[in-house]
Amino acid sequence: MKFRCIKTLFVGISPLCAMAAYADPQHTIPNNTPGFIARAADLGAVDPHSQITVNVWLKLHNQQQLDNLVESQKQKGNASYHKWISQDQFNATYAPTAQEIKSVSNSLSAKNLTVLSVAENNLYVKVQGSAADIQKAFHVQLHNYALNGNSYRANNADPSVDSTTNGLIAAVTGLDDYGFEPKFARPTSADGVAAPMTPLGKTPDGAFFSPQCIRSTETHTFTSATNTATYSGTRYGADNSNTTPGTLPTCGYQPSELATAYGLTNLYSAGFNGAGETIVIVDAYGSTTMQQDLAIFSQVYGLPPANLTIAKAPGLAGSPHNNGWDGETTLDVEWAHAVAPAANIALVVATDRASLDEAINYAVVHHLGNTISNSWGSLEGFGNPAQLDRVNRILQMAAAQGIDVNFSSGDDGDEMLTAGFKTVDFPASSPFATGVGGTSLALNADNTVSFQTGWGTNLTRIANNDASGNAPFNPPQSLGFQFGAGGGASLTFARPSFQSGLTISGNTRLVPDIAMLADPYTGVEIIQSVNGQPSIGVIGGTSLAAPLFSGIMAIAAQKAGHGLGQAAALVYGLPSGAITDIVPFTGPANVSGTLNAAPVSADALAAPLGNTTQYVSAFYQGASTRWYVITFGTDSSLTTAPGWDNVTGLGTPNGINFVNAIAQ
Repeated sequence: MKFRCIKTLFVGISPLCAMAAYADPQHTIPNNTPGFIARAADLGAVDPHSQITVNVWLKLHNQQQLDNLVESQKQKGNASYHKWISQDQFNATYAPTAQEIKSVSNSLSAKNLTVLSVAENNLYVKVQGSAADIQKAFHVQLHNYALNGNSYRANNADPSVDSTTNGLIAAVTGLDDYGFEPKFARPTSADGVAAPMTPLGKTPDGAFFSPQCIRSTETHTFTSATNTATYSGTRYGADNSNTTPGTLPTCGYQPSELATAYGLTNLYSAGFNGAGETIVIVDAYGSTTMQQDLAIFSQVYGLPPANLTIAKAPGLAGSPHNNGWDGETTLDVEWAHAVAPAANIALVVATDRASLDEAINYAVVHHLGNTISNSWGSLEGFGNPAQLDRVNRILQMAAAQGIDVNFSSGDDGDEMLTAGFKTVDFPASSPFATGVGGTSLALNADNTVSFQTGWGTNLTRIANNDASGNAPFNPPQSLGFQFGAGGGASLTFARPSFQSGLTISGNTRLVPDIAMLADPYTGVEIIQSVNGQPSIGVIGGTSLAAPLFSGIMAIAAQKAGHGLGQAAALVYGLPSGAITDIVPFTGPANVSGTLNAAPVSADALAAPLGNTTQYVSAFYQGASTRWYVITFGTDSSLTTAPGWDNVTGLGTPNGINFVNAIAQ
């Protein structure tokens, strides 16, 4: 409450003004309101008796000095180039002090909040209290909001704190529970239903899904009493009726096939397989069957046994929300191991999806490894800017210690369909992280690369194929954009120096930096226990691209003999041949034909957004036996282009050439 003091003629300062003189002025914490509430429906106040846990983040010391240090560590020729500091050195110069933590903790305790824990490096204080006490302590109102079918809690304005904290507080997180989500995708069958996992006992021994995702040209005629359509074009995936080992529909790759495709076999022959390095994987909730699933995965694919350790990050018991994090965890661990089979793997499990920043902080403080892989994120434009900044400080701390932290760029293209506006995903957009985009990948019979496109997929339904006949759809039913790699320009962060040479207009951070396989329609095989039964399925998403790239970075760190720091600061200056530029691709033959004798163009069947005219389309018979046209390289409004682009970044690592170049 604010008071206006009026001095009277006879009595001087009024008693009310005397009270105001002793009242604590409030200091607003700016940019501490999540962006999503602007597009959400306000459902009213939260239950004042509900218990809420928040993190109160303290400001770092010597922020400009830290900025200068990390920048100098990236500059070749600088005396500080790759001269990493330790966590103790970071704490001594930049971290909040014990006395500052005590001051903030005492202030919060005086507001009827319970101090639960303090970060090991003093970055935050975790407190809990009733919603009523939280609102009173931070001078905010907490409401429930509905957005895209989900319910979230959030503050409707920036919080403020009393002067007793002496300006030490940088952010308050946990007032909203928007959180992060995994970035995996499964190939969909009819009507958007994801292809199921299949028990290993019901699957032929040996190799499982067909590695031949793109086949030769076929012609199909579909008829009904009123319509006739004839289409010709390339065929996608194995026949639905296939049961022979290695040819199961539709398609999916095993480790040996990708090792050949990405030129990793030469690395392995030279003794570079990640030995001596640790890949840290950060996920929420984890998987209760991870150890046994990884053991089966290694055995089935002829990989050496993995050295997997699992650590629970600090935090309270999370909510029962899972939303596929067990599958995410399985994908991350198995395919990091597949790429760097001799590397140790440290899985750090956050208690819930809102605590993933704490889990990264734990991994960095304990320097569990030189490479950290994260296959999750959230929409930058929906986030709490103050929280984004605190995550940036953790990632900056990692960069100063020579730790590379990689993030998936997202699975929904420009996010227009999700958010209603274009936005990139965070933390892939952090200037201190490496954003990993995605590709679609087709292999030749010898597992060499036939072609790659930027990952972005459309579907168009063209015919039934069931008891009612094989009637064509008139007109063909465009199902539109299914999914694709995230990317574009940050709404928040300035363009970092390592992207200064790009000729892309604007002055903000560009996403992604690099890419690897992500398309679930050309995805990889994972083994995961489902209802107690080890099962196999195909999966993708930039959740796949991130551990693939992290595995290669672990191999590069092995060759260098030390951590290489943020990969994004290195990849923009590599020599020719280290990275394969993913460019627009127009072959093989796209599907086109006639409907009732009228021509139907490939563009009409592909139905791409914008001006995309360079793509690959193919026949696809879904599990429902309906026929579709599937397109590759149609990523919402994002486009693949020579040089850097907003789908694949600079391109994909080129095996031993990439490792040799980046390890220098």
